[in-house]
Amino acid sequence: MNALEFQPAPSLPPRAQGGHKGTFGSVLVVGGCAHAPRRMLGGAMLAARGALRAGAGRVIVAVPDPLAGDALTILPEATVVALPTDAAGELIASGSAEAIDAALAEATVVVVGPALGRSAAAGQVVMRLIAMDAAPVVVDADAIRLFAEHVDAARDLRGTVVFTPHPGEARALADALSLDVDCTERATRPAAAITLAQRLGAVVALKGAGTVTSDGLRTWRCDRGNAALATGGSGDVLSGIVAAMLAQFGGAAVASADPRAERPGAGALAALAVEIHARAGDLWRDAHGDAGALAHEIADLAPDAMRAMRGG
Repeated sequence: MNALEFQPAPSLPPRAQGGHKGTFGSVLVVGGCAHAPRRMLGGAMLAARGALRAGAGRVIVAVPDPLAGDALTILPEATVVALPTDAAGELIASGSAEAIDAALAEATVVVVGPALGRSAAAGQVVMRLIAMDAAPVVVDADAIRLFAEHVDAARDLRGTVVFTPHPGEARALADALSLDVDCTERATRPAAAITLAQRLGAVVALKGAGTVTSDGLRTWRCDRGNAALATGGSGDVLSGIVAAMLAQFGGAAVASADPRAERPGAGALAALAVEIHARAGDLWRDAHGDAGALAHEIADLAPDAMRAMRGG
């Protein structure tokens, strides 16, 4: 098969009617930044909201301790883990590792990076999660940059990893891997996504108009979506939806529900998440136009998009 032939949009698997929240997986989101010059929390909470709206049974949010109370206020449906910080608000790497390890015992999938910041301690957290192979990991936002700064980072990849870069973050990955690819132009983005996926041994969802997802062997392009999705936090929502698909329909989740069922690959599930996100954006545009969307509104339309995909 020619590497530039696109796979059809994945179908949305049925949801177990007799399931409970444990059936649909637990997503752990590691993000948030409590130190200067950027105090951030929204990205982590948008990823968490996206995961819940896309059907994950439970979300755990691990954020710096000074932000934990705000996290509970923003999304009371989430369980919040407070990561220890120093007096300046920077993560304490050893204490954060202990807290995250405890949360991992309950997690089906991990999202790392939204609003995380780029401190040295944050980099240690990212690389440790990627190297542990405790659960599939969705690497987004600041975590992509931190990964790209790590010497021989690709050698540390374990298990199932999905990168969700925008073109600038993809460029950082390509530079770190000494790859000569164009991550911006529509004609060259598929080749860029494939090359990155093959070099990393991971799934890459290269965001932008016509998002391209590749696992290195198969490639999907989403031609849905519109300019309303070009809003701050939209990518964070997508990372949460990717995690929700992996949590509900990934290999371990499907095997536990029905050992005979077909297990969609991580690439197909990431492409499915892109499709859901794009359809939610189209629903927003149909109601409001192509500008002015807030990212949490896109997340809140994911259930409607999924219902339409199932013919409901």
